[in-house]
Amino acid sequence: MWKNRNRPDLPALCLGILVFILDQASKQMALAHLAFHEPVPVIPGFFNLTLLTNTGAAWGIMRDKGLWLTLLAAGALLFLILNRRSFIQNCAIQATAYGLLLGGIAGNLTDRLVYGHVVDFLDFRFAGWPWPAFNLADSAICCGVGLYLLNAARTSKQPMVTPGASEIPLSPGDKPPPQVLPDHTK
Repeated sequence: MWKNRNRPDLPALCLGILVFILDQASKQMALAHLAFHEPVPVIPGFFNLTLLTNTGAAWGIMRDKGLWLTLLAAGALLFLILNRRSFIQNCAIQATAYGLLLGGIAGNLTDRLVYGHVVDFLDFRFAGWPWPAFNLADSAICCGVGLYLLNAARTSKQPMVTPGASEIPLSPGDKPPPQVLPDHTK
């Protein structure tokens, strides 16, 4: 399925659309059923649903820099769309990362364009300490970046194959076969 030669980006695009739809639907439910700044305990002391807004980026940095963040998100989305084939590379991990990033960025960009801020509602606390509230798009972006970095680390450890080199892996202690160079003396 991931190696469809005609449209290798189709599963990733479908994942991006699914992430976008789930993100926007969950935010609409939060807006319809939660009161602003009023926590609804799901797991008391650990997880609440709390409707909040964020005019900044992750953890509220760059607060009130909405225009810059909107332009940055639009640029990132455009970059992903224009470079989708090189980003995906017929690799399921890369395609999944791409789909998560695409849907997450589109979800938060939509919030910025429609509301002027991002809607957050997932509110966790660890040992009494609050974690910044977030949404499904934020989760998708973080997971997408994580998958991309893990795959990059994994593929950077694979040995490079020189064109024309033997495809047979050597066992430890084996010596590579001698290379025969062309005789240019004749």
